[in-house]
Amino acid sequence: MSNGIPVITVEGKGIPEVWERSVLEAYRRGTRIKTEYDKTNEPLSIDCTMIMTVDEPMSEPRIHRAFPGGLEDLEVYRQEVVYGIHDHWINPAEGKWTYTYHQRLFNYQIEERIIDQMDYIVSKLSQTPHSRRGQAITWNPKLDPFTDDPPCLQRLWCRISEGKDKKACLNMNTHWRSRDAYKASFMNIFALTDLQSKLAQELSKKMNREITVGRYVDITDSFHIYGSYLNEFNNFLKVIESRSFAERTWSTRFAEPFFKKARERIEKERNPAQS
Repeated sequence: MSNGIPVITVEGKGIPEVWERSVLEAYRRGTRIKTEYDKTNEPLSIDCTMIMTVDEPMSEPRIHRAFPGGLEDLEVYRQEVVYGIHDHWINPAEGKWTYTYHQRLFNYQIEERIIDQMDYIVSKLSQTPHSRRGQAITWNPKLDPFTDDPPCLQRLWCRISEGKDKKACLNMNTHWRSRDAYKASFMNIFALTDLQSKLAQELSKKMNREITVGRYVDITDSFHIYGSYLNEFNNFLKVIESRSFAERTWSTRFAEPFFKKARERIEKERNPAQS
């Protein structure tokens, strides 16, 4: 349909390659549409539905240099999603955060009951690896429709598959309601694939066999580039045009000293008396 929202698919080996191509394809092929946050005279945003497949999400290099944010910020965000270092910031009564992804995935609350959905996935798939029920949700229909910042991530889905060599891997799909293609999606993918790796490790222990990290599929209903920062986005385009792929990426080994600083900063926040 000429007036429909485009559906774009991108596939590649590693995270930087797929993320870069997804952003470029959204920019080139997306439709122009309003958002709920537009100010007067701002350009329309660029939007599409995006389906990304990362065939080997743990392959190096894992980091794109052009993602907005620093390497320390990336490590803090990873720990926020995987380990819940900022769950204590949740306090909507005081106007603070209404959720974190970690809280919704590991401590989803239904009335007085707290559910660890990641533990469920590990337990379910360790018993029935081919089950189609290995999923977790974030959306809370009682709370989220009425907040200014509802979750973008909606659901995780996991399933173990085997090849002809009988080696097993954990496949993961993530489903997103809405996401800033340029300013948010890289950090999201980096953190969620790390969570995928952690789940594979837990499954390996529970099943007493090696479960490797399989392909990662990322589905976003509204994958957008805001019109408000299109001038800034031109810098990203210049980087892509002027540098080789090797010059546009970093390995996690290169990033580790920055990650270490971030972990030290996190520890000081937890134990200010020891700093």
